[in-house]
Amino acid sequence: MQQPMLVLKNNTKRESGRKVQLSNIKAAKTISDIIRTCLGPKAMLKMLMDPMGGIVMTNDGNAILREIQVQHPAAKSMIEISRTQDEEVGDGTTSVIILAGELLKVAEPFLVDNMHPTVIIAAYRQALEDAVSMMRNEVAKPVDTDNREEMVKIIKSSLGTKFMKGWNDLACGIALDAVKCVRINDQSAGGYNEIDIKRYAKVEKVPGGSIEMSEILDGVMFNKDVTHTGMKRRIENPRIVMLDCNLEYKKGESQTNMEFMQETDFRKILQLEENYIKDICDDIIALKPDLVLTEKGVSDLAQHFLLKAGITAVRRLRKSDMNRVARAVGGQIVHRTEELKDSDVGTECGLFEVKKFGDEYFTFLTKCKNPKACTILLRGASKDVLMEVERNLLDAMNVARNVMIDPFLVPGGGAVEAAVAHRLIEKSKEIQGVGQWPYRALAEALRIIPKTLMQNCGVNTIRTMTNLTAKHATTGSTWGVDGETGNIVDMEEFGVWDTLQVKSQVFKTAIETAILLLRIDDIVSGVKKQSDIDAEKMAGKFQAANPQEGPEE
Repeated sequence: MQQPMLVLKNNTKRESGRKVQLSNIKAAKTISDIIRTCLGPKAMLKMLMDPMGGIVMTNDGNAILREIQVQHPAAKSMIEISRTQDEEVGDGTTSVIILAGELLKVAEPFLVDNMHPTVIIAAYRQALEDAVSMMRNEVAKPVDTDNREEMVKIIKSSLGTKFMKGWNDLACGIALDAVKCVRINDQSAGGYNEIDIKRYAKVEKVPGGSIEMSEILDGVMFNKDVTHTGMKRRIENPRIVMLDCNLEYKKGESQTNMEFMQETDFRKILQLEENYIKDICDDIIALKPDLVLTEKGVSDLAQHFLLKAGITAVRRLRKSDMNRVARAVGGQIVHRTEELKDSDVGTECGLFEVKKFGDEYFTFLTKCKNPKACTILLRGASKDVLMEVERNLLDAMNVARNVMIDPFLVPGGGAVEAAVAHRLIEKSKEIQGVGQWPYRALAEALRIIPKTLMQNCGVNTIRTMTNLTAKHATTGSTWGVDGETGNIVDMEEFGVWDTLQVKSQVFKTAIETAILLLRIDDIVSGVKKQSDIDAEKMAGKFQAANPQEGPEE
C-alpha cells in the first residue's frame, strides 16, 4: 500500500472546506450574542475584569470586546471591526457586531444547501451598494448644523442608550460646545474643515463631586502646580511664554572631563553656569511675561531669577498639553530663548489660576478669547463612573463631529434598517437567478437591529416586528421602535435621529466583514518556529529528567 503523503509538519492543525465556514459563522454568532443585550436605551452593562485586576463597566461594544480575549481567528476579526468602527466614526460599535453576526447567520442555510460562497458574496456586494445609495437618496434628510436645538436632539439619540442619559442636557451641551470649539473651518484654503477631537478636546477626570459639576472650560487645564511657592497663583490677562527647552544648565551630550590647574578655575566654571542661566532668564524677562510654561525642567536658580521679576513658572508639561495651550491662548511654542519675539507671546487668555481638588493641584487657563482647543472637566463619584462618562462623552462628540462633516440624518430606533430592508426585498424581485435569495436574506438580516431593540424592552418580538414591517410597507420610512417601551412610533415626531455617516459605515463594515469571513475555506493553525519546538522538547526532557523533585517549601 502507498504511504500517505505529509506536506504540513506534524505540529500544524488544518481545517478546510464547509467545516471552516460553519465554524467561522458559529464564532461570529457567539461574539454578537455577547453584545446583543447592550443595544438601545434598555441596554444592560457588562462588568469585565482585566488581567491587572481592574474593573471595566460599560455597554460600549468596542470597550467590551477590547477586554475580551478570544482564541478563534474569526472572532478576532469580529473584534477588529468594532475597533475600526470606533476609530472611523466613534459610534455604532454595538450595531456593527450584531449586524455582522446576523449576516453570517443568514448565509449558513445557503452554505448547507451547497450554494457556492462567491454567489452569496456577489449578492451581498450588490445589496451593500443598493442599501447605501437608498439610504442617502431616499431615507436621509439634510440638517442645519448651526441650529443648536436640532444638533442637541441628534446627540441625545446617541446618549439615550448610554449611562449618561440621566444628564442628557449637560452632556449634549458639553459635547456640542467642545466640537464647535476645536473646529477649524477655513474657507480660504479651499474649504479646509478639520475637527480633531482626540488631540485638542482633552477630557480631564477628577474624582469627587457629582456629575452635575462637570463643565467645559473656555480654555485648558492640566495637572500641574507652580514650581516655587512664592509665585503668583492667580493672574488676570497673563502674557504667556511657551518653551520646550530646559531652563537649567546644559549638560554635555557625552561624558565630559575637565582638568583644573588652580582653584579659581572651578569658581569660573560655576560662574559660567550661573551666567548661562541668567542670560536665559534675561531673554525671557525682556518680553515682560507673567507666566512661563516649559516642557522641560526649571532649575532652582532660574526659579529665583523669574521670581524676582514677578514671573510664575510651570514646568514639565506634556507635549500634547502644550499644543492645546498654544491653540487656546495664541502664540507659538519656542525652542530657544534667544529666538523669543513679541509675537510668540500668548495674550488671549483671560485668567490663570491654580485650584486644588482633593490632594492635587490643577492649573487653569480660562476665559480665552477665541480658543481652538478646550478641556472638559469631569467630576463624578468614582473612577469607574468617570471612565464610563468619558466613553459616553467621546461618543457624543464623535456624533457632533460626524454631523458637521456630513450634515445628513436618518431616522433612528431601527427605522432606517426596516426602511432599507423593505426596499431591498422589493428590489430582490427584479433579480434573476439564484443570487436573489442571498440578496433577500441580507434584507431580512437588517431587521435584527429593530428586533434586538424590542427584545431588550421585553415586548412580543414577532407581533411588534410584523406591525413595523406593515407600517413600512404602507405608510412611510420613519417608523421605528421606541427603545424605552418597545412600541412602534414615528421617529419624525419622536425625535430620534442617527447620522448618515455612522449608519452607512455600520452597513459597509458589517457586510464587508461578512464577505471576508465567507471567503475563508481553510484554516492552518499552530505554525510554530522550529526553535520554539526544540525549546519545548528540551523543556519536556528536563521535566522528565527531574520527576522526583517536589515543589519547593
